[in-house]
Amino acid sequence: MLIVGRIGKPHGIRGEVTVEVRTDEPEDRFAPGAVLRTEPGARPRDEPGAVPVAYRVPAELTVEAARFHQGRLLVAFEGVLDRDTAEALRGTMLAVDSGDVTPPEDPEEFHDHQLVGLAVVTPGGDSLGEVVRIDHAPASDLLVLRRPEGRTALIPFVRAIVPEVDLAGGRVVVDPPAGLLDL
Repeated sequence: MLIVGRIGKPHGIRGEVTVEVRTDEPEDRFAPGAVLRTEPGARPRDEPGAVPVAYRVPAELTVEAARFHQGRLLVAFEGVLDRDTAEALRGTMLAVDSGDVTPPEDPEEFHDHQLVGLAVVTPGGDSLGEVVRIDHAPASDLLVLRRPEGRTALIPFVRAIVPEVDLAGGRVVVDPPAGLLDL
């Protein structure tokens, strides 16, 4: 599963919701007719102002319409016709099957799901850990590593520090500057 977005607050009274986009291709992922799988949201239902759980989030949602408004993606899903139902979706993660995603044409470009789980090694072959996720920061993407001792480290995903990604070999070569892994 590849997370492509997270449903935010309702917009208006007709069931539209804001979506926090987590894909480089929102026009494709949120095109009318696109079917997105759902994962339960992290928002507790007993917080103040929460909607009673009379509406159960379906396993899939079909995009009826999508548009950008003031820099935010607004999406209408089939069957979500009012604000209360839209509110019940808040916090729901939206995903697609990673097998349905075509690999990038550029050999230097990767989807997050291709990198997660890869071993991280130094140019000399010493183990530094495993990629557990990718954080998309404004300056550059960051590889989030689980270090052998259990803590995490952030590695800027730039060629100067990450000279090689070997998908077939299941590894990422990282040449960290002194002190980077000590932060």
